[in-house]
Amino acid sequence: MAGRNGRTVRDLRRANRTAVLQRLYFDGPLSRFELGPATGLSSGSVSNVVADLVADGLVEEAGSVDSDGGRPRTLLRVVPGSGHMIGVDVGETRVRVELFDLTLTELARAERPLAQQRYDVEMIVGHIRDGITEVLASAGLAPERLLGAGIGVPGIVEHTPDRGAVVHGQTIGWDAVPLESLLRAGSPLPESVPYLIDNGAKTLGQAEMWFGAGRGARNAVVVLFGSGVGASLVTPDVEHGRAVEWGHLTVRVRGRRCRCGALGCLEAYAGAESLLARWREEGGRVPEGTDEETALTTMLAAAYPAGTEAADPVALAVLEETAEYLGAGLSDLINLFQPERILIGGWAGLQLGPRFLPAVRRHAVSYALRHPAGKVTVDLGRLGPDAVTVGAAILPLADFFARGGRRPEPAPDPVPAWRTALEERAPY
Repeated sequence: MAGRNGRTVRDLRRANRTAVLQRLYFDGPLSRFELGPATGLSSGSVSNVVADLVADGLVEEAGSVDSDGGRPRTLLRVVPGSGHMIGVDVGETRVRVELFDLTLTELARAERPLAQQRYDVEMIVGHIRDGITEVLASAGLAPERLLGAGIGVPGIVEHTPDRGAVVHGQTIGWDAVPLESLLRAGSPLPESVPYLIDNGAKTLGQAEMWFGAGRGARNAVVVLFGSGVGASLVTPDVEHGRAVEWGHLTVRVRGRRCRCGALGCLEAYAGAESLLARWREEGGRVPEGTDEETALTTMLAAAYPAGTEAADPVALAVLEETAEYLGAGLSDLINLFQPERILIGGWAGLQLGPRFLPAVRRHAVSYALRHPAGKVTVDLGRLGPDAVTVGAAILPLADFFARGGRRPEPAPDPVPAWRTALEERAPY
């Protein structure tokens, strides 16, 4: 029966389970006594919910602590092996697939490097399927035990009712690719295990906000700096983040041609691909036959030599110009969204960050309005190169929490047409 606010008893129970499960997940181990104030639930509700979660194998006892003058209080925690998720990062240089337990401890991983024709759709789909099969076999886990497989991809992800997640990746040549449908055809996973697909910058942002440098911030922008650049905006209104195509902001009229086809995009100056291209055009010795990560390492070594060798002035100039473009791009994010924090992640951002983060900060502040610039901090993300994969695994984890720690239920049988017709004729 629904109450005045439209919520049923079942909705209330699910919300209570979600509240307790999330509090134990992020702040546990906790006692039943501590869970009351932390969740806003009565002691009776906490006891009932904990009993349900223990019976479902999601929560277990984890020792005890002394109380003031009374009996020791039993601590509770989430059972790590009570759920498993897969996270997939469709990146610029490789497809990375990782298997996690419920506490996001990595159990297995598989990587498939990308070379020529790196964004061929059939090849990417094959890499994801093979990677999922490999990590499940490595851990000895049955596919039906998964809560889901989360996938972070470049581009705009549209969720459609008939084809599932469709990827519009203009920079990689993907024009309305029905990735979810392609993965489901011949999938190593049963129908009960969902594929959850979203923008890679958004999954990076989710990971940093849950477990990294974004914890505790109400407003943040998390930047993905790889071959190209992207960003995720997290605010109280957009709790799980929103991907913004920041890399295709115009920073120079009639400027360099971006890989999206337009002129003067930020990505044409600040992404690793364009950075290396500009070094090559200026006479830099970019190593042939290597991937972008190796080439960028070579460029950094040339610009900042370890010994007495002179720095490569061309490499140094290109990096300094890139820092200014990136700072100017961040100033737009500061002026538009006024975040508390800006976090820079992605493989290129983490590689370049220790060297040019001070310059990026300086340029960001100088180009932005004084008031919002005075309230923002610009730092590197903390989760390293696996952040997109971790964030992708959070997609099924967040869905699991939203269901109160219950797996997706099978679709109900369709209602007979005669019953629908009678219901439509019934008086209100």
